[in-house]
Amino acid sequence: MSQAIGQLVAAPFVVPVLTAGVMLALGDRRHARACRALSLAGCVLLVLCAVLLLGWSSGGEPAVYAMGNWPAPFGIVFVLDRLSALMLATTAVLGLACAWYSLGGWDERGRHFHALLHLQFAGLNGAFLTGDLFNLFVCFELLLIASYGLMLHGGGQGRQRATLHYVVYNLVASSVFLIAAGVLYGATGTLNLADLAIEVAAAPEADRALLRGAGLLLAVVFAVKAAVLPLSFWLQAGYENASPPVACLFAVMTKLGVYALLRVFTVVFGEQAGVAAGLALPWLLPAGVCTLVFATLGTAAARSLGALAAQLVAASAGTLLIAVGTFTDAGIGAALFYLVHASIAGGLLFLVAGEIAADRGASGHRLEPGARVTAPWIAPVFLFAALASSGLPPLSGFLAKLAVLQGVLDARGATIAWIAILAGTLVFVVSLARAGSILFWRPGRRGGGDDRPVGDCIAVHGRRGPIGLLCACVVLLTIGAGPVARFTDEAARQALDVEAYVSAVIQPPEEETPPGLLLDGDRLRTRQRGPAVESHEVAL
Repeated sequence: MSQAIGQLVAAPFVVPVLTAGVMLALGDRRHARACRALSLAGCVLLVLCAVLLLGWSSGGEPAVYAMGNWPAPFGIVFVLDRLSALMLATTAVLGLACAWYSLGGWDERGRHFHALLHLQFAGLNGAFLTGDLFNLFVCFELLLIASYGLMLHGGGQGRQRATLHYVVYNLVASSVFLIAAGVLYGATGTLNLADLAIEVAAAPEADRALLRGAGLLLAVVFAVKAAVLPLSFWLQAGYENASPPVACLFAVMTKLGVYALLRVFTVVFGEQAGVAAGLALPWLLPAGVCTLVFATLGTAAARSLGALAAQLVAASAGTLLIAVGTFTDAGIGAALFYLVHASIAGGLLFLVAGEIAADRGASGHRLEPGARVTAPWIAPVFLFAALASSGLPPLSGFLAKLAVLQGVLDARGATIAWIAILAGTLVFVVSLARAGSILFWRPGRRGGGDDRPVGDCIAVHGRRGPIGLLCACVVLLTIGAGPVARFTDEAARQALDVEAYVSAVIQPPEEETPPGLLLDGDRLRTRQRGPAVESHEVAL
């Protein structure tokens, strides 16, 4: 790994932190234009970094960046592989669309919008890159604190109520995360993921209950982030009431929970984990089916386009869990292809809902007869977004769902999974068709009262540019489905190769380094880890 690439691995975390700091120092009221320009420039720079890292990751082994040159497991490390690079690229594209769309007036509805936005980028990117469980918790908290402010941005009773539920859910989940991390550290003496893979694989039978209990607690935490039933009741109100650019970015938030499940339960609790092996395998696919079914019913009952889009995000999380729950190359590869498409299509639908709400005035995007949408370009864009979100041909959503169906074909419960996915797709088509007919073909009297802030009920338009950007991304995914599928298949194989991940992160000491003891928390560990690593690699 070249030094330039090593430094670049940290850029997706460092750039948004520095950007947010500069904007806070400038003040978004005194230097609004400068903050807007800086925010957009920071997003473009993140996209460029993500593209470079995506290209480099396709070349081979994971890249590891050690903060302060402290080697793992004693220091903080960022690990870049195909999986994390794919998540960085998806987040960067959605982030650019979010920041660009907010320039239509949404960022003026409150204070520090762009600073909070870039802090959320930092939390998301840090979570995708970190190789340490405790720093995963830190990045979770960073993005959650930023998301609290973004969800409240613009005010209003609906947003305050939704944010309260969202905060309570996540505070409880954060407490459970700390408990699980503490138990793991007490049992193994480390929280570095690669080091945990070694220690858990070699753990004695006496630690079985502790390790499995900690793993199940982590599964609950990540299930909250992924909006897995029955821990998903915060999602609809939060996403429906958030402003369109914020909801667009939140489309990738549930995918972070799925990413964390995939990363932790392959590296730490995978097949090689000894007494804690296969911890999540029995329940991921059933949980995905239940989540998909519940979200499918939610789309049929949705009373606004925002609620419909939120339920489609939850449904995509269920579909992802079905595919990831196979823990096979084919299933995970299909899940990653679908993850990229669902994130972009979900963000696109939220932006379209924002334009429809602005065009209809007081009627908003409620699915009831009201003011007809007048802007001629919105109808074809809504049709495109509906096709992409429902998974109909010829767009990439159809190809991604077809790959998921093939990926789960040999899994236990494949028949139920197929029925849930196919029936869900049919209901999505009907629900989106119903929404389109109400919004575009059934005018009526303007709706009555609305608890949205006044600024949401008037013509606060975004711009066609960010919507066109996401539409172009869907088209590119469709045209380049072959190369993208090959990349996601390779990412799946690399994610399941725990030995390569551990070997890349845990480097044996230099031969000339004298043996000694280093303090790692409350446990002394020898510096001479080379033979131990080699012995556990055989077990892995």
